[in-house]
Amino acid sequence: MIIKRKKTKEIYLGNLKIGGNNQIAVQSMIKSKLENLDAVKREIDILQKCGCEVIRIAVFDQSAVQKLKILFEQKIFLVPVVADIQFDYKLALDSLDAGVQCVRINPGNIGSLNIIEKVVKKAKQKNAAIRIGVNSGSIKKEILKKNNGNMVNSIVESVMEIVELFEKLKYFNFKISAKASSVLDTIYANEIISSKVDYPIHLGLTEAGPLFNGLIKSSVGLGILLSKGIGDTIRVSLTDESNKEVRAAFLILSSLGLRKTGIDIISCPTCSRTKVNLQEIVNSVENILKEKMKESINKLNETKIAVMGCIVNGPGEAKDADIGIAYGIKKAAIFKNGKVIKRVDTENVLAEFEYEINNFL
Repeated sequence: MIIKRKKTKEIYLGNLKIGGNNQIAVQSMIKSKLENLDAVKREIDILQKCGCEVIRIAVFDQSAVQKLKILFEQKIFLVPVVADIQFDYKLALDSLDAGVQCVRINPGNIGSLNIIEKVVKKAKQKNAAIRIGVNSGSIKKEILKKNNGNMVNSIVESVMEIVELFEKLKYFNFKISAKASSVLDTIYANEIISSKVDYPIHLGLTEAGPLFNGLIKSSVGLGILLSKGIGDTIRVSLTDESNKEVRAAFLILSSLGLRKTGIDIISCPTCSRTKVNLQEIVNSVENILKEKMKESINKLNETKIAVMGCIVNGPGEAKDADIGIAYGIKKAAIFKNGKVIKRVDTENVLAEFEYEINNFL
């Protein structure tokens, strides 16, 4: 089965095109404090190396704008930058002057339509994009009241109000994000918006939670929408390191056949047939691959690596893996493309497996 994506209007963030026939772009957000520019630079470097294609930075006051200017002057960024603006529209204007390729504005707290018009005017001058970022937690009270508290309808109305304004101003270089902490509200709101407009949609689940919870909720919510062909750029929001957000996003896209990741590790869940500590072994394999997985995902050929706890699961059930190991009682089989290439004593197999992986990659 191949997912047929909805073809949306093509917009641009600097040199990056989003929507149309372009691949779904992966985003993340800087978590380091802007007061510590060295930490910010390290995080930017890590994100760019692991394949992040758009970086968002919260700009909350004038000191943040000045830090942003320094980062642009030092030519740190290799990918487009989105300034995340809440409350003060002047910060959006100043961020555009500083060099960002896009500003995210929240219609629920940015101010009147006249104020938003000023941001549009500046974005036009700078040939920059705008993200309409509607969140369930900041819907205007009058819109919520009008919709009797129905969150999905309120999110949709909030989005459409700004879309109509942008169209009236003949400004079309924008994308839409409609997020809720509720998985179902996020799904329904984006389905309705996608049925109404053809502008690119940024997918995400706001306040998804810590690593485990956030991964599950994001995988369900984003996965359902992506499977319906909805979504042109995504961010997996986690209370964890930003590079994990990028890796998670690529894995979600890869699982649906929408992007290719560099390395995909598959492993069996274990059962009473398993005679080894497979969890520990999988962790060791991940450590072996850690440096390679830090490389840009787009620069690595897609490779499936299998780690199986018994001969039943591998190489039989894992025959589609490029390379793998399957543990027996005293020996383990190393296989490629479903065929055993060697059998090794279990105490030596990881060293042999690392050698074979390096040769393969």
